[in-house]
Amino acid sequence: MLLTSSEPLAHAYDLAMLDLDGVVYVGSDAVPGAAAHVGWAREAGMRVAFITNNASRPPQAVAAHLSELGVSATADDVVTSAQAAARVLRERYGAGARVVSLGADGLRAALEEAGLVPVGFADEAVAVASGYGPDLRWSDFMRVAVRIRDGLPWLASNSDHTIPTPYGVAPGHGVLVDMLSRFAGVTPEVAGKPSRPLLDETIRRVGGDRPLMVGDRLDTDIEGARNAGVDSLLVLTGVTGLGELVAARGALRPTYVAPDLGGLTTGHGAPERDGERWGLGGWAGSVRDGRLQVDRHGADAADAAADAADAAGGCDAAAAADWWRVAAVTAWHHLDTTGTVVDIAGVRVPGSDGAAR
Repeated sequence: MLLTSSEPLAHAYDLAMLDLDGVVYVGSDAVPGAAAHVGWAREAGMRVAFITNNASRPPQAVAAHLSELGVSATADDVVTSAQAAARVLRERYGAGARVVSLGADGLRAALEEAGLVPVGFADEAVAVASGYGPDLRWSDFMRVAVRIRDGLPWLASNSDHTIPTPYGVAPGHGVLVDMLSRFAGVTPEVAGKPSRPLLDETIRRVGGDRPLMVGDRLDTDIEGARNAGVDSLLVLTGVTGLGELVAARGALRPTYVAPDLGGLTTGHGAPERDGERWGLGGWAGSVRDGRLQVDRHGADAADAAADAADAAGGCDAAAAADWWRVAAVTAWHHLDTTGTVVDIAGVRVPGSDGAAR
């Protein structure tokens, strides 16, 4: 279940590890308010790191993109799965080790930064490192696949099955990993989320004794935080909607929930149980005949008017955040008790223009 923080998370934690797409930006546009929220967190004394499973771009390119969107960032603020993979290989094989690089420039640069030697697909090497590379040739993939099948150790930067592009959601590096695994009969070690090397590398590079993972995906960001033993904040500006949230089981449940990065700047309440209902901030959640209901306390005319304002988008940020927390905990309690996911048909999310997804 969710935890309580009486002080803003930017005071309770000293490092925010921010996922990028769906948290700081969506596609080519910044998430509304993201730059201001990041700035406030920094002013409160919080370190901020931008972390990504995408191994194709070097940190300098990621930082430049963030700066273009109004989010202040330098290369030292960015940590990639390629850098995490390079750290694992350096610690395992030592400086100067020769590694086949199956990916884009970001992977090669990370290997070189770690003191490793990227080599060609047919050259002598101690291991293969793979990462997302949109310009990979099939002939190169074939040569590396044969070498992995024949016993060359393999480390994948990440296993994400999808990647956002200007033309829609496209196959990510995880699709290549699956294909290569089936051919070679080998499951690679993975450096990116939800495995812990990327979060460990971020803490090592940026510092912090009380880190907080901030993401929009349950199966990478939140599960990755669990695997690394750190707390997490789920923001709802990306891929996770009510349907995914209410179905989350233990390992995929965040420590905190907020509509956006404004969750770093506020305290967090946790719903409290009262019989079969869960309440917080004027909201009460229950499950009736298997269906989720989150209503305001009471049923007088003032509440009815407030509900109408919510449906029209008039719910303030604090009330919306409490609504999500009540919905999540009510649904999770039902799931843990009965083993079934609540029905969210007809549930309206405050501030939205339609039924929950």
